Amino acid sequence: MKFEKLKNIIEVKKGKKPSFVDTPDESSIRVLQIDDLRNDTSPKFTNEKSGVFANEDDVLIAWDGANAGTIGYGKSGYIGSTIALLRKKKPDLYSTTFIGIFLQSQYQYLRSKTTGATIPHISRKALDELEVPVISVSDQLHIANLLSKAENLITQRKKSIRLLDEFLKSTFLEMFGSTEVMRKVKFEKLSDYIDFLTSGSRGWAQYYTNSGAKFLRIQNVWKGTLRTDDMQYVDAPKTQEAIRTRVQEGDLLITITADLGRTAVVPKNFGEAFINQHIALIRLNKKVNPTYAAYYYFMPFGNSAIQKRNRSAVKAGLTFNDIKCLPIIVPDITLQTQFAHIVEKTEALKTQYQQSLNELETLYGSLSQKAFRGELKIKGEEFSYAKAVEDKLALAAEGESSYLKKKRSGH
Repeated sequence: MKFEKLKNIIEVKKGKKPSFVDTPDESSIRVLQIDDLRNDTSPKFTNEKSGVFANEDDVLIAWDGANAGTIGYGKSGYIGSTIALLRKKKPDLYSTTFIGIFLQSQYQYLRSKTTGATIPHISRKALDELEVPVISVSDQLHIANLLSKAENLITQRKKSIRLLDEFLKSTFLEMFGSTEVMRKVKFEKLSDYIDFLTSGSRGWAQYYTNSGAKFLRIQNVWKGTLRTDDMQYVDAPKTQEAIRTRVQEGDLLITITADLGRTAVVPKNFGEAFINQHIALIRLNKKVNPTYAAYYYFMPFGNSAIQKRNRSAVKAGLTFNDIKCLPIIVPDITLQTQFAHIVEKTEALKTQYQQSLNELETLYGSLSQKAFRGELKIKGEEFSYAKAVEDKLALAAEGESSYLKKKRSGH
């Protein structure tokens, strides 16, 4: 496979700082800044008639600042001083989308080569020396199409997961009342509903292993549910301390130091697990559903009560007495249980979408590596891989479409 250095493919032009107009008119021209490389939410305009003008066929790169290396394309307008345009020397030989996606795949490399002690700047040498596989434009377009499909599906998956989180928040408010309603309802003390309360202990690092019992830390407690994507394991000792900090199904967990007030509930069939010293374990009586309590303290009105209990100006922290004195509103247990069932089903769907997202990101990484190493063939013996990728993307798109139809129909 033949490769060509990027400096032989593109020329680089840096932008300049324009003057903006508050009220654009018909003669105003769009000014592209770093934020515009990602979205078009806040376009700005100028009435200047000079500057570096980018065409939709140019690739744009954030050259300076915290976002140096961010890529955009398919946009037109004058470019600001922190952006450079990359214009193809031989437009007929290269696809803009292919070059753009190639540079997106090199983001971490370009970031590692930035110059500047305080403000990062793209290294022109590092950019120039990047090697692009020499393949036909039709193959470039096909590869770019596959990668764009995968990228769009990844974006859709992330949005779907975010919408499910929002769905649970709105469902909670619909079932139990808004912030204003909550403030008018009678509060009770959490201590009236606690059967058992404890926190983890220090010194577990000596028991760390690559497998075994789960060891829950702050990063595992998140938005009413447990995250298992960054799990530590331990070979738990047979001590009273370990027995005391071992979790059970339905335990409510609250972070009590550092990132204060995160909540989660230990789900069914979670297996053997223990908590560290930054987490409190609360075993509630049957009058309060732990999932309801987790979301109650995750919502703004509940979480603000937790934050108010923290009186330290230096280091965040809750005592057992603080936890016992937390206010809570206790609706009918039937309604609480109904909400818990909704959460269970929604979290199951989120798990499916997270698994799908992980698979898509892995697929995207593998596909881009093959494509930009020149190992992905659209015809010939490697075609079967490209075809398999297309089939997987089609199935993923079908699943996304099915989910959206269900959401629109209210299921």
